[in-house]
Amino acid sequence: MEIGPTIPFTGIPWDDALFVLLAGTMLFAGILVVTMRDIIRCGLAMMLCFGALAGIYVMAGAPLVAATQVLVYIGAISVLVLFAIMLTQSKVGPTRLVFQTQAVPAAAASVILTVIVLLAIASTDWGGSPAPPKATDTAAVAESLFTDRVLPFEVVGVLLLAAVIGGVFLAKRERTPGGEDPGA
Repeated sequence: MEIGPTIPFTGIPWDDALFVLLAGTMLFAGILVVTMRDIIRCGLAMMLCFGALAGIYVMAGAPLVAATQVLVYIGAISVLVLFAIMLTQSKVGPTRLVFQTQAVPAAAASVILTVIVLLAIASTDWGGSPAPPKATDTAAVAESLFTDRVLPFEVVGVLLLAAVIGGVFLAKRERTPGGEDPGA
């Protein structure tokens, strides 16, 4: 039995429903990242947000960008952030967080940003139906990355390794009994 291009009884295309689901998941997870008090759960919500964004990249016809999103942001950056949090800080934040004292300026900035985005949306000529996504030649991208751009690729790898080593060094630095840093 074939499913068909639209959701039965609604007429909504499957790709539109999937996009709304992924975008809603991404927005909900982003809101959870900035509102939850448990920092470990914030990190997990950040990973969920990155995963939904990777799904949107796949829908846009960019599977290589989606794979990079999964490998770099979910597989490396999020895990590094979670390990750094678990190594250096307590799990639960203080009763009154520092950024909560800036709620009024943040609300004003968000209202201004919302107005700017709505004005940009209203002034955009969206045109007709979008062109179908082009197939990405992953082999050509990989060949270019590992032949013409080997040096920048390796430099980025060494830079990330240096960042990880620096983070471990800072996390393991000895503190004096008074809480002072002996190297400062």
